[in-house]
Amino acid sequence: MEKLTKLELELMNILWRLREASVREVQQAIVDRKRPAYTTVQTILLRLEEKGAIRKTRKIGNAFMFEPAITRKSAYRRLFDDFLELIGGSPQPLVAHLIESGKLTLEDLKALEKAEPKKGAKR
Repeated sequence: MEKLTKLELELMNILWRLREASVREVQQAIVDRKRPAYTTVQTILLRLEEKGAIRKTRKIGNAFMFEPAITRKSAYRRLFDDFLELIGGSPQPLVAHLIESGKLTLEDLKALEKAEPKKGAKR
């Protein structure tokens, strides 16, 4: 899968939440900032379809319905891997920054440790 832009990820988050939606429904769901034009949302959704991130499910009248073709986890995993590569491959500077800024607490780390099996451990 190709890299997703910030706006593409924003629209993907809407589709992950709604599960299936038309261009108009996606456009109407954008509330955090100035809403882009219908044609802009349509263009981005068509680009996401070309990238294999979403697919058309059916047509209602003149409107196509879209659904995610990838999971949120797989999209974010790609984003995180790309970011780690950008900063040299080691997660240590990122984790250190998150801890220093207070965005990651010791409790968060303990919860992650309990939730994730150790590398090489059988599930």
